[in-house]
Parts: sequence; C-alpha cells; structure tokens
Amino acid sequence: MSENDTARLQSRRDFLRTSAIGVGAAAAAGPSSLAFAADMGETEIPSIRLPEDLTTSLAEDPSPGKFEGRGQSGAEVFANLCKQEELAGLFCCPGNYTVINALAAAGIPAYGGRSEGSMCAMADGFSRATGEVTATSGTEGPGFTNMIMNIAAANAARTPLLVLASNMQIAGEDRERAIQTVYQQPTTEGIKKYGKRLIDPKRVHEYGAYAFRHLKSGVPGPVHLDFPAEVSRARFKDPGELTDFHDKSRYRTESRAHPIPADVARAVKLIQEAERPLIVAGQGVFQRRGWDALKRTAEKSDIAVATSGPSRGTFPDDHRLCTMTAPGCLMSADLVVFVGQYCMPSPGEYLFNPDIKAIRVHPVQEDLGRNWPLDLGIVSDEALFLEMLADELPRKKRGPWVTEIAAAKAAYQTQLDEVYGLGLKYSKDTGYLHPAVIARDTQHFLDHDADDRDAVVMGIGGWTSGLFGGRYARANRPANLIVPAYQYGAIGPDMAMMMGVCAAVQRGVGPQAGYEGAPTLCITSDAGMAYSLFELDTAIKYGLPTITIVYNNNAWGVWPHAARSARSMHMYLFQENLRYDQLAEGLGANGEYVRTPQEFNTALARSYRLARDEKVSSLINCQAIKEFTSGRAYPPGVSMNPEPGCGAVAH
Repeated sequence: MSENDTARLQSRRDFLRTSAIGVGAAAAAGPSSLAFAADMGETEIPSIRLPEDLTTSLAEDPSPGKFEGRGQSGAEVFANLCKQEELAGLFCCPGNYTVINALAAAGIPAYGGRSEGSMCAMADGFSRATGEVTATSGTEGPGFTNMIMNIAAANAARTPLLVLASNMQIAGEDRERAIQTVYQQPTTEGIKKYGKRLIDPKRVHEYGAYAFRHLKSGVPGPVHLDFPAEVSRARFKDPGELTDFHDKSRYRTESRAHPIPADVARAVKLIQEAERPLIVAGQGVFQRRGWDALKRTAEKSDIAVATSGPSRGTFPDDHRLCTMTAPGCLMSADLVVFVGQYCMPSPGEYLFNPDIKAIRVHPVQEDLGRNWPLDLGIVSDEALFLEMLADELPRKKRGPWVTEIAAAKAAYQTQLDEVYGLGLKYSKDTGYLHPAVIARDTQHFLDHDADDRDAVVMGIGGWTSGLFGGRYARANRPANLIVPAYQYGAIGPDMAMMMGVCAAVQRGVGPQAGYEGAPTLCITSDAGMAYSLFELDTAIKYGLPTITIVYNNNAWGVWPHAARSARSMHMYLFQENLRYDQLAEGLGANGEYVRTPQEFNTALARSYRLARDEKVSSLINCQAIKEFTSGRAYPPGVSMNPEPGCGAVAH
C-alpha cells in the first residue's frame, strides 16, 4: 500500500472527530450539543482494533469431546460427526450455545457475525463457491426466524446447507416456558430438503447421519435440525449408549447412478443427427465437478454450451462454443441437452425454438419430464454421464454452428458497447454514475488491471445493478461468478454472501484452490446492502478482503411501479445522497464516494490494492439517480436478461 493510501485510510478512520455531519447535527440540537461536539474535538477517540481475545481464541487448538471422564455431551457427539463428515464451516451468531461451541471446539472452521440472516447468507455463499456442505446456526426463536429468507434463497439454489438451531426444553412443551420458544420445523416446510426436531438424546448421532445422508446424496438442499436442551446437554460415556453409532461409510454411500449404455447410445445418436446441439450445464455439473468432462464433450463434437445456476463458470464464457454472450443464436439450436439442471424452466422461459428436441440428465428419476417434455430422459450422475458421453461421442466439426455463435457474440458485444456509450453520456450529462458504466468498468479492471483476471470471484446483486452487472461480468473458471439473487430473487444476501465466498477463497477450498489471498468483489444496490452492511465488521474481524460496489440510486429499483399510482411513490424512496461510505468507515473499512467514471476507476484500483496488500475491505458508494432505471428517461432502462445467458438470474 502506498504512503498516500495509508494516510488516506487513517484519515477516513478518524472521520468521526471531524465529520461535518456530526457537527451539523450537534448545531441543530442546540448549544449544549455544540459544547459536547467541541469537547469531542479535543478528546482522543480510540482507534478501531481487534480484541486480543479474538486472536487468542482463533489460535487455540481444537478440543473435541471424548467419552472418557465426564463423557461427551449430545452437542459434542454431533460436532464430532460433523468433523468426520468434513463440514466446511459454521457461520453463526451467538445462540444455540452448546452446539456452536462444540462445533468450534471440534475444529470446524467457525465464523461469528452480527445477524443470523446474513451469516446464513455467508454459509450459502461459501457453499456456492465450493460445492461443500456448510452450517449456519441461530437461537430458538428470533435467531432462527431471522434466517428464514436466506434459508429459502439457499433452497432455491439447491445449496447443501445445514441449518442448526436450539429449541425449548422438551419438558417445557406447550407451556411457553421462558422466552424465545417456537415450534420450528413447520416454519421451514417448503424451503428444505429434510428436517427433524431431535427429541431422544440417544439418537443424536443417528439423526446427524440422516442429515448428512440428505446433504451429500441426490439433489442437494438445506437440512434443518433443532436441538432441545435435553438432547444437546445429555452426557454419554460409552458409544453403546447411542443408537446407530456407525462410521459414515456404514450410514451413507458414495455410489452414484451410472447411465445405461443404451441411453448414452440414444443420446449420441440424437446429438449426431442435430446440426446445432446445445448443452445447458446446470448446478449439478458444478456440484459433481464435471467441468473437465463438459469441456471435453463440447470440444469433441462442436456442441455449444450455456451454463445456468447460482455458481457460474463451469464452462468458460470466453470459449468459442459458449453461448452465454451470444443470445442471438439460441433460437437456432435444434437439440438441447439439460445436464444437472436442478431448477427446470418451462418452455418459453428459455430463448429456444418451440420445436427443439430435448434430453435431460438428472440423478432423480421422478423429476424427469417435469416442466419440459423430453425426447430422452436419463437417470445418471452428471459427471459420470459427461465422462461417458465424451468417450462415446464421435468427433465432429460443425462449422456453420460455430460461425453463427461467433457472429452472435459479436452482435451482442456491439449492443453492450452501445449501451456503455450511452451510460458514459448519461454520466457526463447528469454528473452521476450510470449502472452500465459501473458494470463494464468493473469487468474491464479485472481483465486489464488485476493481477489475475480469474482470481477475483465476483457477485452480481441488486435489481438495476444486478441486471446491468450480469451483462458485462464474465466467468472463466468454476465458481468465478456468483448470482446471489438466483431464482429466489432475494437481494439482501448479496454483500454477506460474497463475504462467505471470500472465506472460501482465503482458505482455497475446492475450485478456489490456488487463489488464496485474492479479494472478492460484489456489485449490489443501496436497498440490498442495507441487509448485511454490518457484516463488514465480520469481514474485517476474520481478514476477509471484500470490495463492495454499491449502486446508490436513492430508491428501490422497482420504483417505476409507483409512477402512476397516487400517494405511493414515497414508499419506494430513500433519502437522497446517503453516505454509505461513511457508515463503512465507522465499521473499520475503507469508504469511497464517487460520482464520475474517473473517480470510480481510481477508487476501484485503490480498493483492490488495499484488499490485496492489507486485507482491508472497502465499500465504494456510487452515487446515481433513480431515473436511470426508466427506459423513457434514459433508454434502454433496465429489463430482464435472456435465458440462458450471462445476465440471467433464474433457472
């Protein structure tokens, strides 16, 4: 970090002593407040720092529970099972104390934050970036219910998320004894794969096994366990006191469905007969790490590829066969092969010819044929199918198809360049940043000024910011790009989710190996940022270098819905020109305030250096105006992006 950067960061961290906002507020409050403000100006305010107990605690060795001596508590039995299952991380707030303390003591990497909801999003983000099982936890009532939106978002993304919560004592059932009591399992109906309230202490290991069998088999999804005190605090001095106390090799299997050779032969025949075949590689290809087999299959027979899902990059966007930036060619495809498409669209939701033939490969037979009529359904593990297809498929060149893809890419890039040109004009005319400028210049920085264009994982969130951002952002390796709003449409998780991604990058887990130390970058909105801003404290606490770009347009992005409705607009508006950068500074982060393209690019470069060199997180407050969303005022406005494609937020 340069001397100028160091001095600038220190001055920003001391902003509270000299803030014009603080003095102005004191003046409005009266003479006594002015005197207080004057006293504050002469008082040395302690600098923000990490507590000694934090670093000491993180350095302590694991101390898992043992049957010897006092014996293992139910929480420790469960924690040891999670350790054997290689649970990748726990993201929580204090609450459910017995369980979270046992998990941390057992050696599970644990992160404690400011809000159960945003910590749930961090756990989801870690999993979306790695494919690994993560856990989140909350206390009985308010902690658990604070997680609901983000449990639902994880469910839509098919994230293998272990949701843990404490609960009332069984002895207090139906008595509303003490506080925070709530019957949890019905609340998560419809947003989980499996759930269980544990009521028999002896079965704590058995139900932990049930949980991981669901988390690591078939189509993943959230699993919700809640622990009454009688279960988590029970003591066991001998394994024989527990039911089904087996090693994981005896309660679940690593076996996967293998495609029937006859089905693969039929798939090969359909692909050979097609002139313009296309593979849609969904989240299952990422979960099963099938990206190498996918690339081998596509290149062997000139098959186009589009990716879908909350984690992008299983096939490089810059590959000659990738259609993510070539929406103009999608209607020409005459065969689509859905592989690992967990969230299945209906015909019409994808930009395909209604007469297109379809193959779908899925690990669960019951889902084949749902939503989309099939010419061939194959029950198989995604990676195993792609490996077998790559072996069986004859080599074939499809020159006209490849040429059409290239032409569609060029046409789409011309369109993006035109919108960027308009964005520059609008930014110059108004003195505020247009979202197309933010999106394009962010990717341009990663392509040309970052140390490694593929090292930085980007998350594209918000409404206006997300739909513009997705058009310009590119993913060229697995989990190189995260779509926080995928399918469920929640914009609040953006910022916290990317902090969870950052934890995965710092540790080099799964496809993030080799990129340790790289920052993560999140484009989000002023509306979405409000849900998880305070987790900047968590990012700094754990040394997670994040860069958050906030599109500050003073309003909810859906404000046009109030344009012709009397007495409604006020519900969609915020105060104008709010200083989110100063809020970030108060949490110990670097804050940047920008209104022009030049200021933005300078701030982005500075934030990247601080993240890379000092592990300092930054928030860049990009001041805009709500009218940029309007196609009437500033064409083209904002609209949903074609699916499947680079800017899609669903399926």
